[in-house]
Amino acid sequence: MELDRIDRHILNLLQRDNRITNAALAEKVGLSPPACLQRVKRLRASSLIRAEVALLEPKEVGHLLTMIMEVELERDRPDLYERFARSIRQAKEVTQCYQVTGEVDVVLVVSVPDMQAFESFVQRVIYAEPNVRKFRTLISLKRTKFETAIEL
Repeated sequence: MELDRIDRHILNLLQRDNRITNAALAEKVGLSPPACLQRVKRLRASSLIRAEVALLEPKEVGHLLTMIMEVELERDRPDLYERFARSIRQAKEVTQCYQVTGEVDVVLVVSVPDMQAFESFVQRVIYAEPNVRKFRTLISLKRTKFETAIEL
């Protein structure tokens, strides 16, 4: 899908506040409300917008710990990675998963209420996976920046 300057402006604004009214959005991008609404509908119908969600403050809902885990797999085969990825997709504690290059194979971001919940996750998901060689966990002391928007 080809994006022009106005489409990118609309997407940048929607990434920051998807509850903005169509009238306010139209004013900010310099379109009439009907023309703006038509563009927004087209953008929402495309595969560009994956989801429109509410972002919660983890500590306010009881998720006091964020862990960054580096996972090294025993063997580097697509079928084994896919099996591991399936178990990670099912684990509600995992908020992000990246297959990476370098000394480790996978980086996970895990959000849990406490160390007992983290230990339970490790037992249920990580130790249960026979292809995990080893892992290292970093405990986040403070979140300095968290952005979901991609500047266009």
